[in-house]
Amino acid sequence: MPARLDHTIIHSTDRFASARFLTDLLGAPGPGALGPFATVPLANGVTVDYADEIVKPDRIVMQHLAFLVSEEEFDQIWERIKARGLPYWADPGHRDPQRINHRHHGRGVYVDDPDGHAIEFLTHSYEAE
Repeated sequence: MPARLDHTIIHSTDRFASARFLTDLLGAPGPGALGPFATVPLANGVTVDYADEIVKPDRIVMQHLAFLVSEEEFDQIWERIKARGLPYWADPGHRDPQRINHRHHGRGVYVDDPDGHAIEFLTHSYEAE
């Protein structure tokens, strides 16, 4: 059996603030708590676990999380991004501000979480070409 991703840990300065940022954009219930983590469960059984006690704030290294969502979910997320006045980009390098992309037969958008981690929402997997 191929390996499946179970969880990933994202370092943050405030685990619950970062987890709520993600759940708010996803329109999901608030994060849970498990030991030193604020947990965000995803539809496929994977959890994104935010930790603020494992690493010092000046040692946080930017991560990139990409979430495959339906067209309807994308519309809702994009509306939440705009309603909050968040900066967003069509590209991971932040060269195309306040735009979404239409690559790979779908749509995509990038936002940064409170610690600068890149959060991508896309409607078509790059693998499904």
